Amino acid sequence: MATKQRLGVRQVRALKPGGIAWDPSLPGFGARRQRSEAISYVLFYRTKEGRQRWFTIGRHGAPWTPESARDEAQRLLVGVANRADPAAEKRTARNAQTVSELCDLYLDEAEAGRLMTRLRRAKKASTLATDRGRIERHIKPLLGRRAVASVTRDDIEAFMHDVTAGKTAGKTKTKPRGLARVRGGRGTASRTVGLLGAIFTYAVRSRMRSDNPVHGVMRPADGRRERRLTDDEYKALGVALRNSEAAHIWPAAIAATRFIAVTGWRSGEALGLRWDEIDLTRRTATLGDTKTGRSARPLSHAACELLRSLGQSGELVFVATRGEGRMAGFPKFWARIAKLGGLPAEVTPHTLRHSYASLAGDIGYSEPTIAALIGHKGHSITSRYVHTADAVLLASADAVSDRTLTLMGERKSAAVVQLRRGRQK
Repeated sequence: MATKQRLGVRQVRALKPGGIAWDPSLPGFGARRQRSEAISYVLFYRTKEGRQRWFTIGRHGAPWTPESARDEAQRLLVGVANRADPAAEKRTARNAQTVSELCDLYLDEAEAGRLMTRLRRAKKASTLATDRGRIERHIKPLLGRRAVASVTRDDIEAFMHDVTAGKTAGKTKTKPRGLARVRGGRGTASRTVGLLGAIFTYAVRSRMRSDNPVHGVMRPADGRRERRLTDDEYKALGVALRNSEAAHIWPAAIAATRFIAVTGWRSGEALGLRWDEIDLTRRTATLGDTKTGRSARPLSHAACELLRSLGQSGELVFVATRGEGRMAGFPKFWARIAKLGGLPAEVTPHTLRHSYASLAGDIGYSEPTIAALIGHKGHSITSRYVHTADAVLLASADAVSDRTLTLMGERKSAAVVQLRRGRQK
């Protein structure tokens, strides 16, 4: 069987003004001559929505030859099969001339669910709100007027140092009666440069520029909170929780704090916990939407007792003071509880999470077990672990929560059995 002849230089040069030559070996790819001497390689395709598009790959001559243009057309068609629209992207790139415009386009794409995270999921609303804040308070003031194509690695490094030094610090109006205090610092600089990396990756994919200027920039450590509670601080927390109701602190906030302490969950996971995600008989909570995706968590006896003590008055376990949404005022309630116990300002709900994991490590549990208990990264391993070793995980959850309550002065002290490291599967 004869193979289809490919479009070559001879056919391209033979084109007459207004003529077009198609490549039989790749449907939709061809060369078109304008009324002048200029000849361009083009791609005609149909989007997934059924729209017909023309895309100009480039003019004949260095660097475009029939072979290189055909390779580019094949690459573009793979994208079209995955719902890309090269012509629309090119139009977008032409319209986005500044970093400020680029950021707006990035947010529009992300909010529409067309930009995926590393877990191949659309960004959550809370993440998008954080991204928008970093863009409006740091990126646009320092880089917003710069042309997308002109930003260099030196510009990114200068931006990082300016944010670290507090050049963008100040107060920003967020609501009709609200203010956001922008501080800057190393952690903010590191995380904002990380966001810039994602924004410029989008720019590269949209053909606004050929490289990502964030690549190769050495970012400072982002100030991850690795602090854990001391034994005295655990005791102070226990006293504060027992005195919180008398101090007229919202009961659901007190219960949420205690729940975080005995489970090691993220505060957002606890505050978003719904009754339909809990199986008290199996002592399991199945969270459908966490930072690391779907997550099944074992519940200790202490956690189950706390949950049973709460009145089921709505969809959420830890109800807000008003309405049916999440408890928006939890940070303020936590601050009051911490102040009641005389805890340092750097102690946050996340400190309770890290302390829980640290206690599990002190007892001797392995990293996969600790990851399963608190829903850490690598949730695919976590899910498999839960399904094959429920009894082991439940016993682990009981041991760590009992140790937590003992340190808080709510359980009688018991001997802690140290496990041998390296023997646990």
